[in-house]
Amino acid sequence: MHLRLRKAVLEEAGYAVLSATDEAEALEVLREAPVCLVLSDHMLRGTTGTELAKQMKKIKRDVPIIVYSGMVPETMRHVDGFINKDEPVSNFLSLIHRFVKRYWE
Repeated sequence: MHLRLRKAVLEEAGYAVLSATDEAEALEVLREAPVCLVLSDHMLRGTTGTELAKQMKKIKRDVPIIVYSGMVPETMRHVDGFINKDEPVSNFLSLIHRFVKRYWE
């Protein structure tokens, strides 16, 4: 639910947002689309955001991967950042902007 709401917020802010419903679809989107940021929940069906990040870094090492969760993962290995789900919209957008800008620099 949080990711769907934030997707709408990101689109309203002018970002093109691609979504995936499982690990295989997320990896396929990353392989096929021009992606400059990955925003992933941490608790995923069958895996975690940090495990997904590990697989994603093998495909596109330079794309920032942000875990979006209610609690900080046990490890941040393979992850470039963390955004708490309780973060206010303005802070959320500011953090996203910084990660996207870093990708393009």
